[in-house]
Amino acid sequence: MKYQWILFDADETLFHFDAYQGLKLMFSRFNIDFTAADFAHYQQVNLPLWVDYQNGVISAKQLQHTRFKGWAEKLQVTTQALNSAFLQAMADICTLLPGARELIDALADKVSMGIITNGFTELQTIRLDRTGLLGAFSPVVISEEVGVAKPDVAIFNHALELMGNPAPQHVLMVGDNPESDVRGGLNAGFDTCWLNHRNEPTPAGITPHYEVKSLAQLQQQLVGDK
Repeated sequence: MKYQWILFDADETLFHFDAYQGLKLMFSRFNIDFTAADFAHYQQVNLPLWVDYQNGVISAKQLQHTRFKGWAEKLQVTTQALNSAFLQAMADICTLLPGARELIDALADKVSMGIITNGFTELQTIRLDRTGLLGAFSPVVISEEVGVAKPDVAIFNHALELMGNPAPQHVLMVGDNPESDVRGGLNAGFDTCWLNHRNEPTPAGITPHYEVKSLAQLQQQLVGDK
């Protein structure tokens, strides 16, 4: 094994993140039929907020508040209550991506593993616990707790400190987002692997060390035949 450490993104790298189904479940608990049109409107607000969050323009709390502000006013609840309800719903529908468990099992005795995620604290531990992976990753670095988000190099340096400061070239960062995971990993001096599920073109100025279409393909590259 070339690497001492492999760091994974969480959403759409290890875990499915179906925001529409999570929102439908969450709003059903408020007796609301959340439609595809509602989701499209939500995403018009939500997606630019994530860009601002990754760029350090807004905080996690500002993102969580703003994306649910309109619904909180309609339902006469706090944005904090809606955000918590959404994260609980996402935990309730959580599933691993195909090949995730097999990959983690194959790597378990060969390399140390951690997670760096821009997701939120309230969701991470419960997902790892429910999928039986709570003991597989240490550290679990969450941007909400660190105060900076990928691709900021500070969150990767924070992870390195928790890992005992291995040489960056002995670390592989795996993620589905070329901007936050690959660019951020490259800026930290890590090798990087882009999990390109959707066969998208490589963004200009970003060159991952590896590109795979599935976790099974990554397993084949890292450890060979199952």
